[in-house]
Amino acid sequence: MSDLNILVKNVQIANPLKPADTSFTDIRIADGKISEIGSGLKPKDQETSHDMNGCFVSPGWLDMHVHLREPGLEHKETIKTGCDAAAAGGFTGVACMPNTTPATHTRDVVEYIIKKAEKLAVDVYPIGCVSKDRKGKSLAEMDDMKQGGAVAFSDDGDPVYDARMMRTALEYSKMLGVPVINHEEDLSLSRPGHMNEGRVSTRLGLAGTPGIAEEVMIARDILLAELTGGHVHVAHISTRKGVELVREGKKKGIKVTTEVCPHHFDLTDEEIDRSRFDTNFKMHPPLRTQDDVKAMIEGLADGTIDAICTDHAPHSREEKLVEFIYAPNGIIGLETAWSISVMRLINPGHMKLVDVLERLIVAPRKILNLPVPKIAVGETANLTFFNTDEKWVCDEKKIRSKSKNTPYLGKELKGRAVGIYNKGVLVRN
Repeated sequence: MSDLNILVKNVQIANPLKPADTSFTDIRIADGKISEIGSGLKPKDQETSHDMNGCFVSPGWLDMHVHLREPGLEHKETIKTGCDAAAAGGFTGVACMPNTTPATHTRDVVEYIIKKAEKLAVDVYPIGCVSKDRKGKSLAEMDDMKQGGAVAFSDDGDPVYDARMMRTALEYSKMLGVPVINHEEDLSLSRPGHMNEGRVSTRLGLAGTPGIAEEVMIARDILLAELTGGHVHVAHISTRKGVELVREGKKKGIKVTTEVCPHHFDLTDEEIDRSRFDTNFKMHPPLRTQDDVKAMIEGLADGTIDAICTDHAPHSREEKLVEFIYAPNGIIGLETAWSISVMRLINPGHMKLVDVLERLIVAPRKILNLPVPKIAVGETANLTFFNTDEKWVCDEKKIRSKSKNTPYLGKELKGRAVGIYNKGVLVRN
């Protein structure tokens, strides 16, 4: 249903592009564009009025790391259900990873994803493969995929393991002006780990994945970025040493950026013991230690970590209802990301509201070279409505994602996305 002409009443602007602009106001949208901003605006003929009850409004959020699973794995998620979950979580845009079936390694798959998302309220930006079929043997057609709409390249789910291939990919990255997003994992050090290697894994008798498996690859890729001048983006960072490596790389002027997931600045490996091996706590990178959690928060606060993403990774109930060592890695995160950010970053005073919003709005788009939406007259309306105080319970029956694999099931959370406006459509939760 189109909402091209609406009046949004009683919102408070929270804008990282203009931090001082925090007044309560109304926003008129005509033909999908912001036509007027001011207090006490009255609805016009053929215009629907929506009272947002004093919630915040910001430019629309972007999650630069999600798995929509389509094509090929629609039993886990589809482009539509993934976008429904994104809208419920406050995201007006998502960038989707290429570990689909077939892999997103050719222009036709990139264009298929874009076509499937055309009529949805959420923008979908495909990320193409670095290597054909994500097998790490030969380079995929990066330039052709970019022309088809790919915004970055990655073999996520697996690392670009071969150093020569990563070097070549970064050389193409420089020529094409797009980042290479690497899943940082030295497979010879990490496998067959099922959780973080440490005291908890020893106590539980589970094979662990050490932090060094992530850190070795981060160090390699920063050095290769320095050599080539390409842009490496470190996916879902999780260790203190990894953050330190990125921090040092940035100080040297190397083109390196990174992202972190809410579960990595919230949960630790102790949850696996406390939950008695609940597979919804199994992910990769694995949940680390409390010190690593602290380092993620510090990295976000000082700007070392550029973006907040979810690594939204849907799996069916049957796939997760197995013994811990046999369960696939990954959790959904689109619908809980804002609440975790509020509870772990804003409420304790680690970050200001506008700084957290910057990590959700501005940074991911700059990394992917996408235009940043603005709240200004004449701009296309791309908006997220949210609050920081609403208490709610993560109820499996109300989850919009097709899969329900989240460790936050049944938990009381605080702060919620109220809705989004994008592509001429208002979606209210």
